[in-house]
Amino acid sequence: MNDISRQIGARIRARRREMGMTLQQLADAIHKSRASMSKYETGDIVLDVQTLYDLSKALDMELSQLADCRPPEPEHAAPALQAQGGSPYFQADRLYFYFYDGRYGRLKDGVIDIHRGRLIDGDCEATLYINTYTPSGRSRGIYYKGTVVYSDMLIRFSFVNQYNRLEEDLLYIFNPLELRSFTEGLLCGISSADLMPCAFKCLVTLTPQEPTEDFRRRLMITRKEMQRWQKLNMWIVDNRD
Repeated sequence: MNDISRQIGARIRARRREMGMTLQQLADAIHKSRASMSKYETGDIVLDVQTLYDLSKALDMELSQLADCRPPEPEHAAPALQAQGGSPYFQADRLYFYFYDGRYGRLKDGVIDIHRGRLIDGDCEATLYINTYTPSGRSRGIYYKGTVVYSDMLIRFSFVNQYNRLEEDLLYIFNPLELRSFTEGLLCGISSADLMPCAFKCLVTLTPQEPTEDFRRRLMITRKEMQRWQKLNMWIVDNRD
């Protein structure tokens, strides 16, 4: 089985399920058989460019979001950077990302993958996939690519939207002072919805979280934070409850 085909197939399957589509529905949308569609998702068939394009349209994704895959690093490849510190947030290869978008009244989530075997100018490569919504309420995904840098207390991610390179986002998260299931962070950059500068309070976790009312409340800006923001004339997120 081709490793790149398998990676692309996994992205197709994940997006199809996210959209609530059956295998048959997706097959019908691109005028293929259900059997062929199943083999596309498992990587048993190498996808041609036209089929990739048709799938990207059917799944409301950019072609680069499906096809931006790399083969596994060879055994003689340069060793991956080692994250500093013993924190699970510093060692994790996957993190889960959440913020509340008051413009749409929705909690938004995403997945951060850290590729320690891939280095860009000495930094680890990282990717971010965010589930978002159009003004009409339609679900879609946005794919970002960038790097991650570690320090003693902070992790800094720098991402660029793979479709619109004008949209570059920075995400800073804390190494928790004690072991817990989430850590606070600040996402700042350009909104993909209206291309306006913005910043969001966010939470990053080691495992997927249910959107409970308590979890949603942690994503909201509190009165105390607003008062400190007004006093300092800047918005900061610290590592204290």
